[in-house]
Amino acid sequence: MRLGLDIGGTKIEAVVIDKAGEIIYRERCATPRQSYGDFFQAVTDMIAKAMQTFNQPLSVGIGVPGAVDSKGLIKNSNILVLNQQAFTRDLEHALGMPVPVTNDANCFTLSEAMDGSGRGHSVVFGVILGTGCGGGLCVDNRLISGPNACAGEWGHNALPRYHESRDGNVVTCYCGQQNCIESFISGSGLERQYINHTHQHVSVPHIMQQVALGDADACLLWERYCDQLARALASIVNTLDPDVIVLGGGVSNIDILYSGLQARVAQYVFGKQCRTPIIQARHGDSSGVRGAAWLGAQQASENQ
Repeated sequence: MRLGLDIGGTKIEAVVIDKAGEIIYRERCATPRQSYGDFFQAVTDMIAKAMQTFNQPLSVGIGVPGAVDSKGLIKNSNILVLNQQAFTRDLEHALGMPVPVTNDANCFTLSEAMDGSGRGHSVVFGVILGTGCGGGLCVDNRLISGPNACAGEWGHNALPRYHESRDGNVVTCYCGQQNCIESFISGSGLERQYINHTHQHVSVPHIMQQVALGDADACLLWERYCDQLARALASIVNTLDPDVIVLGGGVSNIDILYSGLQARVAQYVFGKQCRTPIIQARHGDSSGVRGAAWLGAQQASENQ
């Protein structure tokens, strides 16, 4: 059996999945953010509780916000006490076993590649359209990380074919670059554009309610958003040409997002043709933690 932990800014979720991929155990707790010591204790307590429940060793995999750099330190995490910590090394020392740790978007992608919407495809690109805009790449059910631990971080490339007249003013991302894809096609990116256009601070669900009502401003901004998403996804098709693109995160739950999306992407793909399916994740919000469990199982299998 496989134990996976999905560590987020507000909660830590642990699940155990069986050989069929069914979740047979789930536990959650608030994420301690005051100190690394408190954070680390909460994680190890969650692992110990799961192992005691099943009274047997479990493979363990963990997804975190951020990435593991070449020195084994966490970087770019919104859990500030986790940054620059040797989290993987500390865990392995405490547990006496290998514990793979990777970005939460990678875990999402692995879950969907293993037994989700990407199942049966060789090259799967996973996209999270949430507060941010993450991504991951799986080839033959194996995550591709790369020497810089940033494979799949498409959200911090510049928005393709940006033009101020159709995309609005230049945006400086928190990463220091300008006009990052994340600044436009994440859920917060859509909200930002709506606020700039209407001066109304509203959420994505409210924007979509206005779209359904035919509100002119909302429809204009939604059309802009869909075009930006198409340009961004076309850059993935032109670079990787994956067998399937799987969408997750809050924005992926908007049904009308998929209406004509493949045709929109084709406008910007080399050759003006796009046969790549762009589909919603099968496992939804559970994909991240399930992917962490699969990751741990793969590591354990390789070490046998």
